[in-house]
Amino acid sequence: MVAAAGAPETVLACGEIRTRLLPTRQALDIRTAAQFLALRADERVLVSERPGLYARSPETLTGVDCPLPSANGARIRAVGTVAARAALTEGRVLQTSAWFRLPAGGPDRRRPWGHYLVRPGVVEPFGKLSAEAVAQGVLTGGHHGDLDVGLIADALLTRLLRHPLLDQRPPLRSRPTRVRWAALPAAPGEGPSIERFTLAEGELRTVRLRVPAGTPAADIAGLCDDLALHDWLLTTVVHLLDGVRLGAPGPAARPRPGADDRPAVVMALRPAVDHLLHLWMPRARVTRELAPLWETLEERPGFTRQWQALVQRIRDQLTLHAIPSLYREVEPAP
Repeated sequence: MVAAAGAPETVLACGEIRTRLLPTRQALDIRTAAQFLALRADERVLVSERPGLYARSPETLTGVDCPLPSANGARIRAVGTVAARAALTEGRVLQTSAWFRLPAGGPDRRRPWGHYLVRPGVVEPFGKLSAEAVAQGVLTGGHHGDLDVGLIADALLTRLLRHPLLDQRPPLRSRPTRVRWAALPAAPGEGPSIERFTLAEGELRTVRLRVPAGTPAADIAGLCDDLALHDWLLTTVVHLLDGVRLGAPGPAARPRPGADDRPAVVMALRPAVDHLLHLWMPRARVTRELAPLWETLEERPGFTRQWQALVQRIRDQLTLHAIPSLYREVEPAP
């Protein structure tokens, strides 16, 4: 992982991501998305139209001076800045992400803020750092008062959700998700790997990675943003299907002519077709060095296999519910 100029080699990078549906009836076009994500006047929003509409805010920095979470109970004070940014996919799915990187050790006393401001996204511990203990502490959640990047991602999300461009009328009901990640150095000569991907309590997921030395923390954050986006899509479509009454009796079993639940099923499934199914593009914005990690997720748990099965199920249901109306249109009158 890349170290800042004049800083020791990074031995740990950590972050957290919030993903949710943008609360607006219509998806934002690319120009409006750029206006929505303009967090800083001195830097432009990154926009892209290939392979899909995508906009990403400039990075913001939050100064921190607090203990690091640690699985072994050690209270290691650290000072520096946490980087954060927001992204909008197809004008519809909003993500906020915050992350930082840690060197193996730092000074014995606090330095002036100018020292930390020229090292964006770097948090320096006082003394020697136990990277394994801090990584586990981040993934499991620290104690009150410990550094919590999730709160920074949450604060940015709250700020954006208050934007006047939003009408607070989402086209479907969905739940936000959280992805918490920690990346440790890979062994010399080894490539990147995902050691563990866990569905934790509620809507929390945790990811533990190994990455080669020299991998920028922002690139790792980009990979995890991509993972979080596609995990949210899967989660949302699964919940959508769970809430639909599928397999209802056909017309012959209905006691009353015209008693038809077809419109309700079609209306329940239509938002997925209109707003979600076209968003599935794994690795579209992951660096070449980290893109192979998606192969691990395709093997287990099998992200794309599950997505394709869900998409086919939705299409089959829409087809089945269209058949009765077609039949009634061609059936001769008695």
